[in-house]
Amino acid sequence: MIKKIQLPLQTMNLIVGFMIWVLLSSLMPFIKEDIAIPESKLALVTAIPVVLGSILRVPLGFYANQIGARIMFLSSFVLLIFPVYFISTADSLTDLLIGGLFLGVGGAVFSVGVTSLPKYYPKERLGLVNGIYGAGNIGTAISTFAAPMVAEKFGWSITVQFYLVLLVIFIVANFFIGDRKEPKVKTSLVEQIKGIYKNEKLWLLSLFYFITFGSFVAFTVYLPNFLVSNFGLEKVDAGIRTAIFIAVATFMRPIGGWLADRFHSLILLMFTFGVYTISAIILSLAPSIEWYTVGCLTIAFCAGMGNGVIFKLMPMYFQKQAGIANGIVSMMGGLGGFFPPILLSLLFNLTGHYAIGFMALSEVALASLILVVWMYYQEKMATAKKDMNRTSKGKMIQVHSSSKMTRA
Repeated sequence: MIKKIQLPLQTMNLIVGFMIWVLLSSLMPFIKEDIAIPESKLALVTAIPVVLGSILRVPLGFYANQIGARIMFLSSFVLLIFPVYFISTADSLTDLLIGGLFLGVGGAVFSVGVTSLPKYYPKERLGLVNGIYGAGNIGTAISTFAAPMVAEKFGWSITVQFYLVLLVIFIVANFFIGDRKEPKVKTSLVEQIKGIYKNEKLWLLSLFYFITFGSFVAFTVYLPNFLVSNFGLEKVDAGIRTAIFIAVATFMRPIGGWLADRFHSLILLMFTFGVYTISAIILSLAPSIEWYTVGCLTIAFCAGMGNGVIFKLMPMYFQKQAGIANGIVSMMGGLGGFFPPILLSLLFNLTGHYAIGFMALSEVALASLILVVWMYYQEKMATAKKDMNRTSKGKMIQVHSSSKMTRA
């Protein structure tokens, strides 16, 4: 019974972690009314939780294998109590930066579930399972949609404190129904790193996840304030539009994993990065709000699908080093959400528009498309070579058997 509960429990854990991870970006239109934040620092404040949320994914993925998901989720939520309360009492830019950095623990818990859950399911279901777990991304949508509404009524400080109640509930839930007997993997960190750091697939998947999950995070933290300042939308309206972006990406993640269980994952990634390239070009043209919506939602579609496909491939390529490999790839995805908002703000200050930033996204997506095509044909050639070797061995066995019969 406990084993069956782990997928819904860990998915709910991820929802809570991601709700907290985007607290600052969700409430930024309200926070900046009370705390003086220079325009040049806004992107930094909303992006800062992504830093620790990315870097911590490596050790959390490793220790999820060593001591199990139950303790990792439980201890992470205990740690989050302190920065959440600190932010609720913040009255300066420095307070927001310090508290926001430690909110990153909420985003780091992602690597716990993707390391733990494959232990409970057969390989042919891993795409769907990791996709369902990854749908915990919806936590970012819940915060961007609900937090502004609550803040309208109670203020942003009280809204932040509501998250403390949520943390306590899930600390108790993990204590009582987390799996105490989860299989552990005791391979040392050095051994795991030695086993994967020369593997080109690790770094290629890191690049792909840097784009797919990175753009998901970047748009999530950047859109609420961007839509208000650039298109003059109301704060709640901007929150709802951002929540729709997140919902589309989240809905597509399990579908991407499910499709990867049935079709060739690399062909699906070719489609993903091809559409990415076109969508980013649309955004670079500085379109109206209608065309901007089309471009954003198409990117949400591709980001979710790509995320699901990539984490179908992870346990296939890295069985013995799952914890550290998941941690590295998911860290790169998180960092992919940190740099774009800052880069976009910098480019806007220099040029007065965002075109160059979005065009850069299209070029990186195009380069990724070329690399996926290369991986696909490399795998086809490797498969063909294996088939030829098998055929040659079969013929040699037949000849050997014939010669024995002739002697007889």
